[in-house]
Amino acid sequence: MSGIPKDVGQTAADRAHGFSLKARRALGDPRAAVNLRWLRTLSAAPVERILEVLAELDELVPLEQEMRRRQVAGGRPGYAQICAPFELYALVRLLQPKHVVETGVSSGVSSAHFLLAMDRNHSGSLHSIDLPTRQRGPILQPDESPVSLPPGLAPGWAIPFRSTRWDLRIGDSKELLPRLVDELPSIDLFLHDDLHTPEHLAFELETLRPKLTPGAPVLADNTQWTGDAVPRFAAALGARVSRRGTGDLVGFRVPDRPRRKAPAAGPAPTN
Repeated sequence: MSGIPKDVGQTAADRAHGFSLKARRALGDPRAAVNLRWLRTLSAAPVERILEVLAELDELVPLEQEMRRRQVAGGRPGYAQICAPFELYALVRLLQPKHVVETGVSSGVSSAHFLLAMDRNHSGSLHSIDLPTRQRGPILQPDESPVSLPPGLAPGWAIPFRSTRWDLRIGDSKELLPRLVDELPSIDLFLHDDLHTPEHLAFELETLRPKLTPGAPVLADNTQWTGDAVPRFAAALGARVSRRGTGDLVGFRVPDRPRRKAPAAGPAPTN
């Protein structure tokens, strides 16, 4: 996978790491150091503008600390949440999307950072779909997924604030996503982080396709389990996929002139 700009200097990358240092320590996730090249690829924004936005991260430290406190209290001290919360925040700040769609919520780390950026922008709506699994007892068992909900908690349980910008829908994305797409005038950013199978991700991407706007970032986490669903879809649009570092979070920007979907083949002619 390629498309990562080569002209991001080490000094700028170091500054990006520095801006996220306090926030990532507060959140308790060392993987959350900002990847400047990946962020620039997805935003197409000038480096200095990106750094201006990243300088805001210190203001998020109290909220990051509270999210971390809630995760520990919920029995998730080592929870493998999305590794790029600050890139999500920056993308929304830089691109000012009107409609962001995410599938998969769990404790709400990605949702919180989308919403924080929207509040700062004074615009935008986040549309989230989640089909939660629930922890069987008071303690998470070794055979249970850490994304399952602790007893008595709901999707987004680590988010320490409420937002009128959040449209949270509980259910299967196979049922809810087509309805949501029909309702929205556009989709300006998408994050897949729910059922990680090639078939499910391909379904979500094709469902969104008619409403994806030029320049919209399309992101997918845990792609080690989703085969070639992302590169196939990106290639169909004429886009190039970028991987965040050496992990399995990937993304691409919808081209200004995406390729149209080929029409379905009609019935074979008869004599």
